Amino acid sequence: MITSLRSPDTPDVGAVLRRWRDRRGVSQLELASRAGSSARHISFIETGRARPSHTLLMKLAEHLDMPLRDRNSLLVSAGFAPQFPETPLDDPSMKTLSGELERLLAVHDPNPALVHDSHYRIVEANRSLLALISGAAPHLLEPPINTMRLTLHPEGLAPAIRNLAQWRTHLLGQMERQIALSGSAAIAELYREVAAYPVPDGGPSAPVSGNAYALPLWIDWRGRQLSFVSMLATFNTPLDVTVSELAIETFLPSDPETAAALREMTGEVRPPEPGPGSR
Repeated sequence: MITSLRSPDTPDVGAVLRRWRDRRGVSQLELASRAGSSARHISFIETGRARPSHTLLMKLAEHLDMPLRDRNSLLVSAGFAPQFPETPLDDPSMKTLSGELERLLAVHDPNPALVHDSHYRIVEANRSLLALISGAAPHLLEPPINTMRLTLHPEGLAPAIRNLAQWRTHLLGQMERQIALSGSAAIAELYREVAAYPVPDGGPSAPVSGNAYALPLWIDWRGRQLSFVSMLATFNTPLDVTVSELAIETFLPSDPETAAALREMTGEVRPPEPGPGSR
């Protein structure tokens, strides 16, 4: 029977659906209209008076923009098998992806770049990023390195960040949005931890200029002030839970001085610009 796939502590599908609908602020009528169903049927599912089909659950999950991990949980709560695999990156089937991620990060050198998962744990990092964080306390550099702890901990990068107040607000706001969208208890616990870190007193400070095109990260590094803007990239239409939770973050220099410092840090010398008559 279908219900044999559910364990005794698996939440009821109706409760799971209602929780996600409430989280997205969508009425039963609106959700039903999007999924080609009826408000009555959605109501019956939520109250346990009707059992949804696999096809309908997949439609509902899509229109509620549920992460793949939670779509699997929704299916299991209804007695179905998970739809999306969760494959470790060190699995042989992921060899091509892992290799391409390593090459992608290497190409970003001398700009710092990393890959992290949905819990902000670093999966891969290039040599520039590792050099940038090398001064943090050893306990913060033990794998898996958590970027939120590393950045906001008083023994991490926080004392060196010149605009810590602005960057801290940005990172905490990012986590708040993720908690609101996913309801992740793990992220909520991480948020409470890092939000409680003491903010270093008397450290360097710098306001964000009015003409900044993105929030910069100003950081003191080995006697130099470096300025970065960060960029995030994720996979389009992932079909694996692991892949769906990966994000590539690149730190681009926001001024010529930072670009020059990064090239010097990695020993890279840019060739001279070609002259007017060069090909």
